[in-house]
Amino acid sequence: MRIAIYGAGSLGTIMGAYLTKAGIPVEMINRNKKHVEALKKNGAVVTGTVSMQVPVTAYLPEEMNGTYDIIFLMTKQLDNAATVTRLKEYLSRDGIICTLQNGLPEPEIAKIVGESQVMGCTVAWGATLKEPGVSELTSEPDSLSFGLGKMDQVPEKKMEEVKEILEHMCPVEVEENFMGVRFSKLLINAAFSGMSAVLGCTFGEAAQDKRSRVCVQNLMKECMDVAEAAGIRIAPIQGKDVVRLLNYNNPVKKKISFLLIPIAIKKHAKLKASMLQDLEKGKPCEVDAINGVVCQFGKKYHVATPYNDKVVEIIHGMEVGKGKPGFENLREFEGMKG
Repeated sequence: MRIAIYGAGSLGTIMGAYLTKAGIPVEMINRNKKHVEALKKNGAVVTGTVSMQVPVTAYLPEEMNGTYDIIFLMTKQLDNAATVTRLKEYLSRDGIICTLQNGLPEPEIAKIVGESQVMGCTVAWGATLKEPGVSELTSEPDSLSFGLGKMDQVPEKKMEEVKEILEHMCPVEVEENFMGVRFSKLLINAAFSGMSAVLGCTFGEAAQDKRSRVCVQNLMKECMDVAEAAGIRIAPIQGKDVVRLLNYNNPVKKKISFLLIPIAIKKHAKLKASMLQDLEKGKPCEVDAINGVVCQFGKKYHVATPYNDKVVEIIHGMEVGKGKPGFENLREFEGMKG
């Protein structure tokens, strides 16, 4: 079986290191020449909550050849149509593209390669690329997990093959309610990645500051409200029913939810949003595929999403040089109802 991690950046470097160390041969592909050169020379170096250095196979996209049985897609969604169209020629006849991207990318990918060749995977851990070839794992080792789902036409045998591969890194939960799983990850990303990017901080710092925690709480509430309106049952996160714990419809439940937020994110407190990492590098980020998705569902199902709208507005402003990440951006949320 031939396996590729396409877009092996912060997350993909760590995933490639884990799988290679476990004896699963994977090819790590990235368009950053310095990163690929470092991977070839020094292997994948993982720091943070774990420490390892693993010799790996790495290529630039133009060095790809032949076909793959499984391509784990870990690029940003900004160029998905062009990226997946290109990858289609490298996919074997019954090969699988398994996207580990944020948001809800599976339907769009299926339009290009067909529903029988698309799977999706949520990633319940975070990482930061520190320098070429070096990625920092920012989640605790015992909190790592994947949530795996598929399009209806994908054979069960393929699901088992992908699950077995990923289990060499961490536990994998096969999700029947995959849209619910996607929304559970979307809820966390919209709230914590959104505020991490707006404020220039970690998830834990966004949760600890009471002013930003108000925003986090409202971002999550909007996501839960649009999911309910769309008839989507948000799945538990690592065994925890996030809706039961954090949703509210009265002042008492709202206060309890507010108090629980720092506890709920404790194991991922050091995580720094990939959107923030992109902004710091002067690159466009995935806010439309995260907070923007909540806004889109809100418009479709007539649910107000003012906090997610504001996050999208602020981040797009920063992308064109209007302001920068920092806690002073909290003033943009002053006077908003929630």
